[in-house]
Amino acid sequence: MARSYLIDMDGVLVHGRRPIAGAAQFLDRLRAAGSPFLVLTNNSIFTPGDLAHRLRAGGLEVERERIFTSAMATAAFLRSQSPAGGTAFVIGESGLTSVLHASGFTLADSGVEYVVLGEQQSYDLDTITRGIQLIAGGAHFIATNPDASFPRDTGLAPACGAMAALMERASGVAPFFIGKPNPLMMRTALNHLGAHSEDAVMVGDNMATDIIGGVQSGMETVLVLSGVTSSAQVARYAYQPTHVVESVADLPIGWR
Repeated sequence: MARSYLIDMDGVLVHGRRPIAGAAQFLDRLRAAGSPFLVLTNNSIFTPGDLAHRLRAGGLEVERERIFTSAMATAAFLRSQSPAGGTAFVIGESGLTSVLHASGFTLADSGVEYVVLGEQQSYDLDTITRGIQLIAGGAHFIATNPDASFPRDTGLAPACGAMAALMERASGVAPFFIGKPNPLMMRTALNHLGAHSEDAVMVGDNMATDIIGGVQSGMETVLVLSGVTSSAQVARYAYQPTHVVESVADLPIGWR
């Protein structure tokens, strides 16, 4: 049986818009082996089509059907909680609003069941304030991911986790985070892929999100050193990846 792969994007396949050396060949090897795979990202700003276009522009061919975002996992979770649909106040971009619409949710700014927080290119204080008011009034607080910041060409920018901390402090209500490292993200992606954790591999560059999420989901894990984690940092963690490689260029397909 061909093994299935969940593959983090930033730090594993690309640095920003620039592909990591050997990433295209790694994807080709997966296809040649018949190994199902999904590119996994906590970024909820962009739709899978947007991300596929960005990767293609950088020289990586990844079909939109092979991209799974924290926004998609969030929509799947909310659909499981409210199968008939519901109402939500959404702080986010098209990557989040589009999947919530497709899942049967009505987006509104009053009388909502959920406040759903994702990334935005530029957060608006009035929108954040309205979200805080709705949460304090009884709406459930959902956040796509706990990432505190993300890189821009001009430097770091606040991400979902940073805004969630602000909203939690102001409302007194903690959010439920869907994205990595929550194993829910991994299991939802595996269900989307039609794969089982026993025959799946998580490939990532971050011990605190990718690897712990894979370990807690019962998956084999591969840490690549092409991103945020150095080899010297790995030993500090109580949990360890199954394998450590320099980059996906050094990752044999089907390795156990």
